[in-house]
Amino acid sequence: MHALFEEAGKFLAGRILSEADTSAQIELESGKRVKVKAAHILLKFDKPAPADLIAQAQAVAQGMELDLAWEFAPEDEFGFADLARDYFSDNATLAQQAGALFALYDAPHYFRRAGKGRFKKASAEILQQALAAIEKKKAVQAQIEAWAAALAQGECPQPIREQLYKILFKPDKNAPEYKAVVEASRATHTAPLDLLQKAGAITSAYQFHWQRFLFDNFPKGTGFPAISAPQPPADLPLAPVQAYSIDDSQTTEIDDALSVQGLGTGTVTLGIHIAAPGLAIAPGSAIDQLGRNRLSTVYMPGYKITMLPDEVVRIYTLDEGRANPAVSLYVTIDEATLAITGTETKLERVPVAVNLRHDQLDHIVTEEWLADPSVQYENTPQPLLDKREQLSFLHRLAKSLKAQREVVRGKPETFNRPDYNFRLVGNDGGEPDGSETVQISTRKRGAPLDLIVAEAAIVANSTWGNLLAEHGVPGIYRSQASLAPGVKVRMGTKALPHAGIGVKSYAWATSPLRRYVDLVNQWQIIAVVRHGKTAALAAPFKPKDADLFSIISSFDAAYSAYNGYQAGMERFWTLKYLEQNGITELNATVFKEGPGGSFLVRADALPLVLPVLGAQNLPRGARLRVKLGAVDEITLDIHGTVAERLDDPADAGDDGPVDDDDEAVAGPIAIAVDVNEAEPASADNPTP
Repeated sequence: MHALFEEAGKFLAGRILSEADTSAQIELESGKRVKVKAAHILLKFDKPAPADLIAQAQAVAQGMELDLAWEFAPEDEFGFADLARDYFSDNATLAQQAGALFALYDAPHYFRRAGKGRFKKASAEILQQALAAIEKKKAVQAQIEAWAAALAQGECPQPIREQLYKILFKPDKNAPEYKAVVEASRATHTAPLDLLQKAGAITSAYQFHWQRFLFDNFPKGTGFPAISAPQPPADLPLAPVQAYSIDDSQTTEIDDALSVQGLGTGTVTLGIHIAAPGLAIAPGSAIDQLGRNRLSTVYMPGYKITMLPDEVVRIYTLDEGRANPAVSLYVTIDEATLAITGTETKLERVPVAVNLRHDQLDHIVTEEWLADPSVQYENTPQPLLDKREQLSFLHRLAKSLKAQREVVRGKPETFNRPDYNFRLVGNDGGEPDGSETVQISTRKRGAPLDLIVAEAAIVANSTWGNLLAEHGVPGIYRSQASLAPGVKVRMGTKALPHAGIGVKSYAWATSPLRRYVDLVNQWQIIAVVRHGKTAALAAPFKPKDADLFSIISSFDAAYSAYNGYQAGMERFWTLKYLEQNGITELNATVFKEGPGGSFLVRADALPLVLPVLGAQNLPRGARLRVKLGAVDEITLDIHGTVAERLDDPADAGDDGPVDDDDEAVAGPIAIAVDVNEAEPASADNPTP
């Protein structure tokens, strides 16, 4: 005796070895023995053989017309044998009964399962909906196949072109456009990016990276709505100083300026003046929402996307030749010892005498020029000469402040690598298109003007961070518990030490035109200046304010994305620089092991990190001559091979410089298209 039964959604047949009231022991054709519940046994038979019955039943099922079967089926619940008798004849054969079972089971849109071997036919309305869905699925599949075929032939269908960045980076893996790319990639054995590039979906490497960034971060575009910029308060007192800013020539959002009073008197007052949009932009206002949505200015070689509209920036930037609204920190300093003896914060209008541009002055403002009045350079601008004595004092103060912080840090700050400046020739400040000629220049980190500005900012940010904490007013702080490996800088609302800088607390507050957290902190600082001990009641953000945590979370994500894009575009333009200048070899220094037996090296004269092969057991700091491979401007990928080792393996003294802190570096991009992934489950394609 044989039995046909259902097991885990499959129909099996075999010989009954033994049988009880509730179960049976059945031997399958493979020899495997299984215990089957009696309720799961649907047919018992002597002939034909189990495999023959299943084969015959499958053939019968394929020949059945489901529309006709649905017409024959009773309205009430029924068994498969009942339908077989109605559809074939009263004397339906065993194969016909099993065939009816298989057909019913495989047509859930016609017949709903009501138990083992039991069914109920769908209503006419549900059936029509189900059939329409099946036809739609067939049409979608046909469309997928047509699109995949077009891609394989080097043509990009318009729907795929329109959804290019969504497909690559934030795909709906059930969407037909995504499936077509995957299917074409599999069929042609071509990587998705290569496939799309060959099909003409990607026509410009620069536009590919730019549009991808906009898709992720500015889906509605980078323009601002028409908005009226608020004017600063008219009653701000005029500061009795002549301040000056120090920025590069590309800076339009001038956030900070300095002033010095009292030189030669024994007591010097350093003024650190910060642009004050917080005096007029109200929290929750329309302009605040614009800033909160963007959270930071986005920088990239040759272009930027500002956090605030130009109309606002023009009013509050610290332009020369006018008195600008500012939050000023006045620091009283003993001129002989350089000790800080007091601080005071004021809200005022600050006259700015000149905007100094360090990229035009670094070759003049050297340590020698600052230390020795007899050192003279031709064509030194008069405004710079007018500030020479003040800059000399500020440089002396900056070195002292840095040394004090290094004592707290426990080790000196080191700058082994230069800063790299990118200049695009041909776009005149407009949006680049990738065809521009790129110029890359270097600037030594810690140059005198840099050091002056950096130390002044640290004084302001740490002083104001402490001020907020003393008044019980929450702010947004940056902290680092220690300099131990893996201990990262965190953002939070508590005034905690920053081990990396060497200060008691550190609250970003010196770039309110460019960073939203600085604007938030400025509002809190203004409340302290205006309300003193009751500032906690008047400040826009109260202790444990959930809004502050939301701002921190959003800012962290946006700032990371913006910095990642800036690093990526700097890598893009560095690769363009290699191509434009015909550079095929360069000197580089090993800084760590890479994947697959490679070593990651950092170019000595360019902001470029790449993997190299062709050598073994290279130590950190080994200096190499590297032969460069092909550049891929889409993936931002480049590889190299070791052409020559330049240092003496036995002499560690001639190793290349390697920073202790391994900064994140931009590398090849990653996409979200996985051609090896199984097809995702959907309503029409459920996971079994």
